[in-house]
Amino acid sequence: MLTLNTMSAEDILRPAQELIQVFQRARKSLRMYPANNPVYSRTIEDAFRRSDGFLLEYGDLELKFRQNDILLGDQVVYQSQDKEDNFAFFFFKDGVRELTFRRGLSSMELGEFLRAISFDFERHGEEEDIVTLLWERDFEHIKYVIDENFLLEDEVYENRAVAQAKGESNDEPELKRIYGEIMKEEDVSGQPEVAPVTKADLHALLKELERDSVSKLPKLTAMLFDFFQEADISEYVGTVDLIIDAFEYCIKTGDLRSAVGLLAKASDPPPVAQDVLLMKKELERLLEFASSPEIVGMLGEQLDSGELFETNIFEEYVRRLDKSAVPSFISILGELKTIEARKRIINALVFLGGKDIQALAKGLSDHRWYVVRNIIYIFRQIGDPGVIEFLVKAARHQDVRVRMEVLRALGEFEGQQGVLPALREALDDPEASIRMMAVRALGRMKSAPAKKIILSRINGKGFIDLDFNEKKEYFEVLANWPETETEEFLLRVLRTGSFFKKSKVAELRACAAYSLGLMGCRGALGHLEKLKNAKNRLLSDYSYRAIKRIEYGQQPGH
Repeated sequence: MLTLNTMSAEDILRPAQELIQVFQRARKSLRMYPANNPVYSRTIEDAFRRSDGFLLEYGDLELKFRQNDILLGDQVVYQSQDKEDNFAFFFFKDGVRELTFRRGLSSMELGEFLRAISFDFERHGEEEDIVTLLWERDFEHIKYVIDENFLLEDEVYENRAVAQAKGESNDEPELKRIYGEIMKEEDVSGQPEVAPVTKADLHALLKELERDSVSKLPKLTAMLFDFFQEADISEYVGTVDLIIDAFEYCIKTGDLRSAVGLLAKASDPPPVAQDVLLMKKELERLLEFASSPEIVGMLGEQLDSGELFETNIFEEYVRRLDKSAVPSFISILGELKTIEARKRIINALVFLGGKDIQALAKGLSDHRWYVVRNIIYIFRQIGDPGVIEFLVKAARHQDVRVRMEVLRALGEFEGQQGVLPALREALDDPEASIRMMAVRALGRMKSAPAKKIILSRINGKGFIDLDFNEKKEYFEVLANWPETETEEFLLRVLRTGSFFKKSKVAELRACAAYSLGLMGCRGALGHLEKLKNAKNRLLSDYSYRAIKRIEYGQQPGH
């Protein structure tokens, strides 16, 4: 962690200010140039070189955002009052309050970050925000803190306050009086009997309840089941109809806790029922209704409004459902407007989809790319090897963002059949970002077959002609195998010389130096010392940084 106490403020603040300016310039450049433009790749490379040097020299960079300021500790490192071009406000307006860049940040990860903050929502006609893009990328060395309260709109607080005030003004005796009038006994002689309750009775209760406070709703739902503990078999259908009506009222009024209470009671019919199996069969209609698109759609609207954020009652509701609810949750996944609502629905599908992978996989045929991407993310969270066959098929999806998520998922299924062939195929994807993501996925596996694929590509025809950033990605993941064989291979590359394609050969040697530095290979120091003053600036720069990294001891030496 970077602190202002380890060295003078000026020593740290000035490089931090310069790095923020680098990020700001990179954002402008990436918005101006297409991804296949050389300026685009050079911008990312320069930003990585500057940030990697900063993190290596000073440690983690922790920034805090205010409306017009960026702070490092308690010192301002950026300030702007400009309404059109304010880098601090760009993050602040979407709820980002802290952003941390940690040591170990790779060029690929920084490139993803820069692409996210450079995305032109207006040009692409999308309504997402920067928080959504950061969350979807699941960064390892870039962390952020979001102001959760920022996600709730002011009118939600106002409506909640009004509802609370109304609830406090009602008294329980009045409700008891209503119950008493409705439930007058028809015959006070003999043994007490359960009074038959009709829809008209329930509607009368609900009408009074609507004028009163929904805080009394739990008592109503409890009474409703008590009414029918000794109901005749002939009354089961009508009884469940009334329960479903009460359940729908609970959802419409936002009383999810009472709705959960009804589901809980329905899952355990009264033991005194005349035919428990028949009662259970009828009560299954309530579960089906609770899982229906109509009800799930209402819940989605309430999640979007922030009404269900304060407690874990929504999660408890989901736990009461079964796999039949999967299609309904998939259907609203593409309709939600807020990131928090999407998170809740995605978590619900992680739970429910694990019970029926086939039903969840049907979401991959959705015409909206972002729905497909979320389904793949859900597969990734479920972690069941049974999802691999669907991931392999989705690896050929036409949208690059979907393919990117597929590779993130496949990289977490090391050793499973079908994964390595899919990643190897992705190395030939027309998009460079996909190819590099496939390389990173292979690197995370750290297996011998994965290493073999990486080395085979490096030694293959045409590798030397790849863009420098793509070549460097291969050498970066090689550092995941800190073995003698790997070191010897890298040293051979480092010593390579040629009269042809000198600049391309120098790029290979720079990549080898970079990888040796990541591995902390002290046996390479002699060779690196000779190259730190090389005429080729790229080679000398990477050799110098490798020496510094090895001597700093960021990774265990060899």
